[in-house]
Amino acid sequence: MKHEFVESEKVELKSKYTDAIARSVVAFLNTEGGQVFIGVDDNGNVVGIPNVDDTLKKLSDLITVQIEPSPQDIIDINLKLIEGKYVIALNVTKGPSGIYCIKKYGYSTTGCLMRIGSTNREMTTTQIRVRYEKTFADNEKMLIVPSKYGDISFRTLKVYYSEKGLHLDDSSFEVNMNLRTDSGRYNLLAELLSDRNDIPLIFVKFRGLDKSSISERNDYGHTCILLAYEKIKNRLISENICTTDTTVRPRKDTYLYDMDCVDEAVINAIVHNDWTQTEPLFSMFEDRIEIFSHGGLPNGLTKELFFEGVSKPRNTTLMRIFMNMEVTEHTGHGIPTIIKKYGKEVFDIGDDYIKCTIPFNSEVMDNKPQTQTTVASNNVEDISKTEKGILGLLVSNNVETADSMAEHLSVTKRTIERALKSLQDKGYIRRVGSKRAGSWLVIK
Repeated sequence: MKHEFVESEKVELKSKYTDAIARSVVAFLNTEGGQVFIGVDDNGNVVGIPNVDDTLKKLSDLITVQIEPSPQDIIDINLKLIEGKYVIALNVTKGPSGIYCIKKYGYSTTGCLMRIGSTNREMTTTQIRVRYEKTFADNEKMLIVPSKYGDISFRTLKVYYSEKGLHLDDSSFEVNMNLRTDSGRYNLLAELLSDRNDIPLIFVKFRGLDKSSISERNDYGHTCILLAYEKIKNRLISENICTTDTTVRPRKDTYLYDMDCVDEAVINAIVHNDWTQTEPLFSMFEDRIEIFSHGGLPNGLTKELFFEGVSKPRNTTLMRIFMNMEVTEHTGHGIPTIIKKYGKEVFDIGDDYIKCTIPFNSEVMDNKPQTQTTVASNNVEDISKTEKGILGLLVSNNVETADSMAEHLSVTKRTIERALKSLQDKGYIRRVGSKRAGSWLVIK
């Protein structure tokens, strides 16, 4: 018996598996549902699938990993034998969440599609915004998006709270901090606060005034965001060159940039970033620092209100955690602080991003070759060659063990242990978490 297949508003034909199938699935989810037949060409001829197991595996990966929110419960995969050949029918129900996207593109025009006739069309920015606001109004996106991990730990987070004299009750803190979705899975916020994750936090240093040549790239992420923030902040402190005029009394210290303003910009980038898209980026050039976050202004916040310091956090729970750590206050003074020092022009606000550019002090740049020092090197004690080697290793990998460091530096484990104790006493490093499962924080 010959079957007739025709592409339509609810039918998509694919002769074989391709990444474009994700576009069709998302389009059906965002419209009225439909079917994707794999093993049928554009003319409706059954060509079959040569490698059924491999195709089924790819489809399973597509459904569970590549689409956000996860549509696992509303998509069925059926293997059919038609005209003596295997065909896979992907049955997609209209999604209850209102808006779906290809995860690697996020809620962008590239990531969000809808079905119009027999084609998949990218949604406009306005269509995405309307759907998103209708779907996620009064909700934080990062609380809805499930974590990629089923079993995660929060030792570092608990250490930070303990150091502030706050206690996290094991039986209730996950609920109080909204770390699980309605279905009981850990969410993206939980992943961001966990001891180990796949979320980077990149600091890039460029030679010159553009991005044509990278001199250094460091990833301070893959750990609890509080620790990652502290690493980024300390790195920026260490880069803040200071020139000193000793011809006047008291002596005059002039810094490359205002660290309070930079810190405010970093906090805003982390707390208000749309983490469902991707992480913020911190870039340093010869004449400036650029701090780039995703998501644009939160819904309902205009540029005028933003510049006035009106605070409307995109990630309310994350903001509350940073407030508990006394990193930031819910007062909205951060943006006015930056504007007072550098002006509104340092902010570039787009529909889907905010970039803050902090210019360097020209006086310090001009005098840098002759008199440059850094904050990290002011009034510090001498350290040994082994201690310098340890610092270098810990900057790259903050979970290095004494055994691995001894092997890298060709010294004994006992020498490493003595050097670690010395570096802690001098304030260069701090241990976060337990001896077995914790990590090292490089402070200087």
